[in-house]
Amino acid sequence: MTRIQQVHWELDMDYLGHPYYVSGNAIYHALGMQLEHDIHQHINASHGMFVPGQFGTFPEEHSQSGIRPYMGSSLPDVESYNDLFLFRHPDHPWLLDTRPRDGLNAHDIRFQSGMPALAHETIMGRPDDARKQQQTTRWYVNAYLHADDPGVLPLGEDVLDGLQFGGKRNYGYGTTTLKDTQVVDLEALDYSRLEDGEAFILELVTPFVLRSEYPKANNVDVPWWWSIDDEARLRQRLEKIIEGGDIYELETVDHGVVVGYDGDRPVETAISGVTRAGNHSKYGFGELRVKPVTPDETNVKKQIENPKSEH
Repeated sequence: MTRIQQVHWELDMDYLGHPYYVSGNAIYHALGMQLEHDIHQHINASHGMFVPGQFGTFPEEHSQSGIRPYMGSSLPDVESYNDLFLFRHPDHPWLLDTRPRDGLNAHDIRFQSGMPALAHETIMGRPDDARKQQQTTRWYVNAYLHADDPGVLPLGEDVLDGLQFGGKRNYGYGTTTLKDTQVVDLEALDYSRLEDGEAFILELVTPFVLRSEYPKANNVDVPWWWSIDDEARLRQRLEKIIEGGDIYELETVDHGVVVGYDGDRPVETAISGVTRAGNHSKYGFGELRVKPVTPDETNVKKQIENPKSEH
């Protein structure tokens, strides 16, 4: 049995940190302030994706359907593999088209002591004839945990509540409130879309680490089960891990990159992609999503021949 614990935090104050996500490293160390070492060492933390607390509609591939008020403010039930990724995409495809998507799928930037911070809420004006003159959207952080020792999870709400992420924490920035949490058994989910598939692509939900300056980290090559014609054309990104006062650079394949799949066990790959692959997977890197496609789809052939970023 492979279990993960999904966690949904509400931002109570502006966040000074990585502009795309709260790193798994930051979440891991925040939990270390609450847990005993013997428990903490078994925890693996995903990156935390920013989610607007807005109305939304379930995507076609989701096990549920319909519109849900303030969908981004809580965790829906998870019944199938695709359900896991509802809040794992920075473009928020679940947002209603009737909402101002371009304004709601990105944070406001507010400067705090001369430093840019992601606002914990977005306040937008409304037409003069509207009942209310402004609309406020709260922001959330969506992440999940898994453990080397299955008995460690779930973590209690008292452990997860009140964590702080990012810079200037001594001044109150990056504070959160636990909004929702639930445990999901990956092996009990519905994988019928993958089981019935003929061909597949892989999407990098978070960057995949190839090279790391971190002491004793093993550098790796692009996995053999990625189908690509030219590794040099993979979009790459320079990331960093901070340990105390030390900064270590990471060479990664960028999040959002799409490649072909040369393996023959898509369900097993899907499960291992959730628990992540490659260097620093303990800290959120290497999260993958397996998607079924029809072999004759022209756009898919182009994606496989010319790997790119979707985000």
